[in-house]
Amino acid sequence: MTWSPANPESVFTYGAPSLKFGAGAADEIGHDLLGLGAGRVLVVTDPGVLATGWPDRVAEGIRGFGLEAVVHDSAHVEPTDASLVAAAERARADGPFDGYVAVGGGSSIDTAKAVDLLLSDGGDLMDYVNAPVGAARAPTRPLAPLVAVPTTTGTGAESTTICVLDVLSLKVKTGISHVRLRPSLAVVDPRLTASQPAGVTASAGMDILCHALESWTARPFTTYERKQPGERVPYCGSNPIADMWSERAMSLLAKAFRAAVRDGSDEGARGDMALAATFAGLGFGNAGVHVPHANAYPVAGRVRDFHPDDYPCEEPMVPHGMAVALTAPEAFRWTFEADPERHLAAARLLDPGHGGRWAGEQRDVLPGVLVDLMRDIGMPNGLHAVGYGEGDVDDLVEGALKQQRLLATSPREVGAADLAGIVTRSLQLWE
Repeated sequence: MTWSPANPESVFTYGAPSLKFGAGAADEIGHDLLGLGAGRVLVVTDPGVLATGWPDRVAEGIRGFGLEAVVHDSAHVEPTDASLVAAAERARADGPFDGYVAVGGGSSIDTAKAVDLLLSDGGDLMDYVNAPVGAARAPTRPLAPLVAVPTTTGTGAESTTICVLDVLSLKVKTGISHVRLRPSLAVVDPRLTASQPAGVTASAGMDILCHALESWTARPFTTYERKQPGERVPYCGSNPIADMWSERAMSLLAKAFRAAVRDGSDEGARGDMALAATFAGLGFGNAGVHVPHANAYPVAGRVRDFHPDDYPCEEPMVPHGMAVALTAPEAFRWTFEADPERHLAAARLLDPGHGGRWAGEQRDVLPGVLVDLMRDIGMPNGLHAVGYGEGDVDDLVEGALKQQRLLATSPREVGAADLAGIVTRSLQLWE
């Protein structure tokens, strides 16, 4: 469709944390915390990452600068409302803290964001959760400084204003969104990703890819009605600065993604994936994501008995990046008509060789690039492969429709029937 606002927006916003990137960056966090005014900090991680030794190494480095550091392995892989409340209670019992350091994947970073929010601003978790699931209350006080140290290459949580969680009673994944949740500093040290197994590299890498693609294809900021200054939100639509980061992320993925999954010891590929994750986060953290991410929340939230390779096996789960990827080919087939050239440009960036791919229907080109990649890196063949069938379509659509903050960024106006078609066609992606 063609957007025709009566008073078109002419302003876009851009925000990002301070960034320190490169091998050895994690050893300097104590110095950085001193500059942020912290004296007693909580290091938040999960048990799996704790076992790598990196959180304790980071804590020791912090202590070497004369600060006090306490380590909590309180993060739950794919956080829930219950796990975030438990993490905040544990932190409160050992507090007070005037700074936080998250060492881990998106789950650890999002847990640290929630702990910081609850201990700095008070209130109940659901006060802050996005509407219509929660009350969408904005924090009224500044949060303590948060340093985010990713150990996976994918989530972009170190750059964003978002905290993602499962609300267990509703079987829905949702989030908390506010500019004060953006970390004060992102420390990206590719050495910390060396222990990331192939299954995690594949899933987290699909999250990078979809961050870049969804940001790149998001509804342009100029197609919205003009906002008053107090109405501006972090996800403002595609814009020239976010586009630059997304484009560069896709070029890096084309070179490094398959190599990083195939050989975890490939330091060059690991470094490029870490850089791609950072670039994609700097893009989508401002432009936004849309249909694949909206679909992913109920796919992850309603999981029954799927256990992915290389993830903790105690509980069933569909990892976030995998959940996003499973409807992405069909979602981008559906969004194609909004901007065909932009979709084709993305395909060229992700698959520069592209062979004879351009001979068929143009709307099939980008989905074909995505399916080829998913097969190569071991992604499941559609929603059916993670336990969903035709009888689940209505529930998955209902869950996606609750993600209006994301769907507002879709380049086409999306309704229940559109989502049902995308989900149904995503039950199996290839023969």
